[in-house]
Amino acid sequence: MFALFLFARAAFTRCKKPGEYKIRPNRNFSFLFLKPAAKRSACQERPSRLRAGSQPCYIFQMEFIADLHIHSRFSLATSRDLTPENLWKWGQLKGIRVVGTGDCTHPGWLSELETKLVSSESGLLTLRDQPGVAVPPSCRSEVSFLLSGEISCIYRKAGRTRKVHCLVYLPDFAAARRLNSQLSRIGNLASDGRPILKLDAKDLLQMVLEASPSALLIPAHAWTPHFSVFGAVSGFDSLSECFDELTPHIYALETGLSSDPAMNWRLSALDGITLVSNSDAHSPAKLGREATVFDTEFSYQGIFSGITNGRGVVSTIEFFPEQGKYHADGHRNCGVRLTPKETIDCGYRCPVCGGKLTVGVLHRVELLADRPAGARPEVAPTFRCVIPLLDLIGGVLQVGTASKRAQDLYFKLLQMLGNEFYILLKAPLEEISVASSVLLARAIGEMRLGEVDIDPGYDGKFGVVSVIQR
Repeated sequence: MFALFLFARAAFTRCKKPGEYKIRPNRNFSFLFLKPAAKRSACQERPSRLRAGSQPCYIFQMEFIADLHIHSRFSLATSRDLTPENLWKWGQLKGIRVVGTGDCTHPGWLSELETKLVSSESGLLTLRDQPGVAVPPSCRSEVSFLLSGEISCIYRKAGRTRKVHCLVYLPDFAAARRLNSQLSRIGNLASDGRPILKLDAKDLLQMVLEASPSALLIPAHAWTPHFSVFGAVSGFDSLSECFDELTPHIYALETGLSSDPAMNWRLSALDGITLVSNSDAHSPAKLGREATVFDTEFSYQGIFSGITNGRGVVSTIEFFPEQGKYHADGHRNCGVRLTPKETIDCGYRCPVCGGKLTVGVLHRVELLADRPAGARPEVAPTFRCVIPLLDLIGGVLQVGTASKRAQDLYFKLLQMLGNEFYILLKAPLEEISVASSVLLARAIGEMRLGEVDIDPGYDGKFGVVSVIQR
């Protein structure tokens, strides 16, 4: 057994000392891996995925991976490398077919997108000119874009200050311009790629619906403490408290890095809600930390319908949620991490300094859940937890992920085997061993089984993982 000091997940149980956890192997979840551009030429029933009153017929579908929550270089604390060309390149390296543009409310970024992207027959956007960027032949594929953005709504409601981050998805540039015209009357859209607006999330939803009937609003990272619809610090206890009479227009939630679908399944109120996952990437290399697998027509309308009718999302690719930096309760400055029960016993105060504890995602789920852990709705897509390939490589080589050794091996594997998702989820371990080392192949094998140990993240601090080698 050797330790890979990475971020990842495993289910944990209490030990003797406060805040200590003994990790047990994670349960496995089946994952339907995508087949490149596989089409169905006739109707195919999928009764396990159908909802009451739905049509059991899909035509011309294909599975593809999408990452629809990212940022541009116009957002604070993001990489200068976030350009359409680099997103196109890294989408191929990761195995992602559709990438959100991010930051479509920013006038500078939107102008650049209009210059560099062109609408295709699918309603998705493609690069107007192919960039001179080298992509290994084993990874090459078409990458399309979908207009997206994140908006931070900060406002007073029901006697409390609310801070809710919302993702918006728009079918075309005209719809984006219409939405931006309304938002610009409320705040300065040029100040940040993710604008902070004094705007009720319900009113934002109304504006999105007015911009286009094919536009979507999805609450972002729905459980994180400070900026989410269910967050402990400034969120709500239900979707209806936030969106009132417009709640029926909320079709999906983004689970966020600190929760996974299994945690969300514990709330029966979310049974009709589609769960999606995205990376929230602040640099091109972070694409695909989380992603969503669609089985729909490859088009904007296919994605829109797949989310709104609940039948198009067949799987999600997840962080191990304990990897997330807000999974457990705690106080980072004092190095204190607590279980939900310990937090309650402490009166929500740090046992060291007496300051207020940050209540994590796990605690919030426990408070709002009406089902026990392990419950699963009758109709629920599968999911799979992964560790980024560069993190695995850095752990095996015992070097930083930015080191030349780690980077060289990463690109060697892509060139020899294929894109990152293929390597992490599908490539035979024997082939990985030949292309790299037995140790890396074993690490990927254990990750696939969920055989990992982890110190969960809390109060803004990511978790630390050990991958068990047998």
